[in-house]
Amino acid sequence: MYSNILIATDGSEIARKAMHDGLALAHCLGARVSVVTVTGPRSEAALGETVFAPSVEDFDKICAKEAARILTEVDEAATAAGVQCKVVHVGHRFPADGILETAEQLGCDLIVMGSHGRRGLAKFLLGSQATEVLTRSKGPVLICR
Repeated sequence: MYSNILIATDGSEIARKAMHDGLALAHCLGARVSVVTVTGPRSEAALGETVFAPSVEDFDKICAKEAARILTEVDEAATAAGVQCKVVHVGHRFPADGILETAEQLGCDLIVMGSHGRRGLAKFLLGSQATEVLTRSKGPVLICR
């Protein structure tokens, strides 16, 4: 069935559930697993007339630290589930782009990820990376809630 699974995570509770589901599926199938976390492009935050933008170096350090925390948790969960996994941090990309590019580069035949299941205005305002991946993926996507 599936032999090379990509699990996408942002470290949220929903992503954590998807990670456990993906690891359990991989264990049952004897599939290889890669786990990706994607940190977005650097942006500026406007506070009144003041614009705050961390330096590129500071931004990269913050993102790398958070990605390491997320991927360490994943690595520990994979070990506990008896699954070997490769961890990948993609920086300076929008999440859906980073997930899809990683899946293609690694030759993954299934993407597993979580979705908050937002509807209506919340979905419009906040966007949905899961919907974007599902719409643009060339292969199957398992969405967990």
